[in-house]
Amino acid sequence: MLSRTALTVNCSFIGLSKCVQSFQANRLTVLTVRSSSGNRKMPKKGKAVKGQPAAAVQQEAPSSPVTRDKSGAVTVIVHAKPGAKHSGITDISAEAVGVSIAAPPTDGEANTELIRYLAEVLDLKKSHISLDKGSRSRDKVIRVDSSLSPEEVMRRIREEAG
Repeated sequence: MLSRTALTVNCSFIGLSKCVQSFQANRLTVLTVRSSSGNRKMPKKGKAVKGQPAAAVQQEAPSSPVTRDKSGAVTVIVHAKPGAKHSGITDISAEAVGVSIAAPPTDGEANTELIRYLAEVLDLKKSHISLDKGSRSRDKVIRVDSSLSPEEVMRRIREEAG
């Protein structure tokens, strides 16, 4: 007498549902795998601001690397390039100000030289400029605590870039 056993197993693996059917007849096993959900990915959510839809938040990208933060200070997004022969502004894009730094990227020497150089470019004291984010990264956020407007900071950076 032949015995047949049908077993259905539902399993979930990273959002993909698979149905495995196993049939056993005359010592022969056949396995079939079917994907019922395909390769669907969940849409990513944007951060919503109170009173605004999430889609509107994603469109609010800064058009300049120099902006004013919530506390009223001016911030400059910098892409640092340490190890150069001379410190200087290499490029200005909508995302960041490229600055070559005449110091190696060890023991915070490049960060110190970056602050010194930006103080010279902006004609401010070093105590008015601080590193807000990115002490160990090439992408940094510099905070300028002075009465300068973002437009004036950008104008001085463009003058230095030539």
